Amino acid sequence: MSGYIFDNAVEQLAAQRFGSLEVLYDPRTMRFLLATGVGPGWHCLEIGGGSGSIAAWLADRVGDTGHVLVTDLDPRFLATLAAAGRANVEVRRHDIGIDPLPAAAFDLIHARLVLLHVPTAPEALARLVAALRPGGWLVIEDFDPIFTDRAFPTADPADAALVRAAYGAMGQLIEARGAGPEWGRSLYQRLLALGLAEVGMEAHLVVRQGGSVGAHMDRTNLAQIRQEAVATGLIASEDLDRMLARFEDPTFACASSTMFTAWGRRP
Repeated sequence: MSGYIFDNAVEQLAAQRFGSLEVLYDPRTMRFLLATGVGPGWHCLEIGGGSGSIAAWLADRVGDTGHVLVTDLDPRFLATLAAAGRANVEVRRHDIGIDPLPAAAFDLIHARLVLLHVPTAPEALARLVAALRPGGWLVIEDFDPIFTDRAFPTADPADAALVRAAYGAMGQLIEARGAGPEWGRSLYQRLLALGLAEVGMEAHLVVRQGGSVGAHMDRTNLAQIRQEAVATGLIASEDLDRMLARFEDPTFACASSTMFTAWGRRP
């Protein structure tokens, strides 16, 4: 059921993306997870575990008396984590769009950049809430590709047009195959509607210079969706090539996507 456009089977690009995500977002993710009080004995679910960095961190937090279930549509990048012999970690192939979860089983559930790629995201979100134990916490982090004009820090008008065309194409592909428009900004109201307490949400946006980790991640993502974006007429091949080249120029800058982190506790 997932509409994920960044296939893990393209291993070189996937590895580059995961490495960039760890640098850019792991410290922020850990801050939100720490705020839940996660600690020894907790049972946690990490959806879309990617390279396993957050799952490994959670395993250290919950200790020998806790447990971390980490899932992914394609868990090939979790092989190292699975082979590490951690008794408190389980790796499982799982599609949050269609596969069931145990009811009232987890003290903490986290998903980063997963649900926006799931066509049945509202139903999946409801299943995550049902999988929480009373008092358990849900933390969801997702981009909202159209929340802001990503070209606003871009100095050159021609570059700004490229930014809008390239990110517009990627956003359209994500929205057409995933949760649809305005998913990220809707998380606060969705968690309230599902009956969670202590609901909050925070947005994150930074300026990315050419040559930075963020610019390299965006370059990787656009390179991976190149064939589909060009074939569907969302962007011309030569324009995408020019955009990819700009990511290497330190005089170039554009904005990141807006990341919304929303949280709530099951009463």
